[in-house]
Order: sequence, then C-alpha cells, then structure tokens
Amino acid sequence: MARIISWNVNGLRAVLRRSGLGPVSRRSPDVLCLQEVRAREEEVGHVLPRMRWQHVASTRRPGYSGTAVLSRCTPLSWTEGMGYRVSDEEGRVTTAEFSTLSIVSVYVPNSQHGLPRLALRLRWDRAFRDYVQQLERKKPVVFCGDLNVAHQEIDIARPRDNRMNPGFTDQERASFSRLLDCGFVDTFRALHPRVRERYTWWKVAARARERNIGWRIDYVCISEALRPRLRKAFILDSVMGSDHCPVGIELEGDL
Repeated sequence: MARIISWNVNGLRAVLRRSGLGPVSRRSPDVLCLQEVRAREEEVGHVLPRMRWQHVASTRRPGYSGTAVLSRCTPLSWTEGMGYRVSDEEGRVTTAEFSTLSIVSVYVPNSQHGLPRLALRLRWDRAFRDYVQQLERKKPVVFCGDLNVAHQEIDIARPRDNRMNPGFTDQERASFSRLLDCGFVDTFRALHPRVRERYTWWKVAARARERNIGWRIDYVCISEALRPRLRKAFILDSVMGSDHCPVGIELEGDL
C-alpha cells in the first residue's frame, strides 16, 4: 500500500519551530507533499530523516510560496516547475516521477480579494491542465496540494455568503471542473460523495477552525487509471500547526 499525504504548512520553518512534522510523520507516508514552504532547502535542512529523498522548489521571492516533495522511495527523476514563468518563479510546482506514476505537489495562485489576479489564475489553470495531461501521456499522475478552490457548495461552510469571493468564483469552480474532465478524480469526493462539513482550511480570525467554518480547498487528485487502486481518501483535520490541515490517500500497490 502506498500512502501519499499533502499539507499546506503555511511556512515550513514556523511549523518546525512549533509542533514539527511529527503528527504527519507518525502516519508513515511514503510520499509527503508540502505547499507554502516559504524557504529554501538550505534554510530548512533535511526535515524528515526517515524520508531519505527531498526536493524543495526554489523561488525568486524569499519567504513566499514554494512546494516540496519528500519520499521514502527513490524517485526516478525530479522536475521543478512546469515551464510557465509565473509558476516557476514562485516555486509552485514540484514533480517526482516513480516507477508506476508521477506525483505533483502544487500550490495554485490565489485570485486575491477583489479578484485582481483572477485572469492570471485562469491562465495558470490552463497551463497546469496542459502540464498534467502531458505527464499523463507517460504514466498516471497524482497531483495534490492547495488548489485554492472550493469546487462544490458542499465543500464550503457558507456558500451563499462566499459566492464570487476568491476561491469560490463561478470561473474558478468551472476551471476545476474542466481539470477533472480531462480524466482526473477528486479522491475524497469519489469515496465520500455526500460527506459534509469536512474542510481543509479555516480563516485564522473569528475562531473559524474551532467553529468549523471552513473550506475544502486542498485535494489529492488522481488519473482515472489509478481509480481501481484507490483504497482510502482522508482529511487529517485534527492535525494543527497551519491554517490548513493535511489530506491524503492510500493506493494499492507500489509507487
């Protein structure tokens, strides 16, 4: 069984100073994908000794964005970026290729309050769709991370209040639908189609996490070809340390 976990840590150095990655490490992932690392590899060192292989994407802007992949298994290759300047300069995509599949850690741009980056975000989505489809021509793909969109009304605590806010615009939701229509599966929703009030991100203000007023914007998505291997899809909402919580899957067989 291969276990893959993804977590937007909202600053890896801050997490390491506080609780560390122990709560995730104790769940024995074979691959751990991180987003919003906000640090260069030399600034954090080798963060989980039991996961021998580690790659942290570089970013031109210090303390901003960034993704990483940590693995117990030896990757066949690492790829940083996806050939799209806006993404690559912000370290938003890291890919590790294994024998049976490729795993992508991704941090999708936020449209921001007032939607000044919505057009950029939608262009970015198109580039990412092209990228994962290109990867899939070689072997099945797992992409996971903070996709910065609550896809359905069931994925957000207050859909009426948030419609057309960043992360819940009609355009972003439709763009995510187009991504899934390219042959990918939202694993949590595939196994838990009607489960409500399971979120992965909460605003820091107004005790939102305590009150569970959240959004499900962190995903693990897989190629349709991997659907027969999918055994579990989970949200680790008891894990603290970030305004996001980890999400993950278990796939039958090896990486």
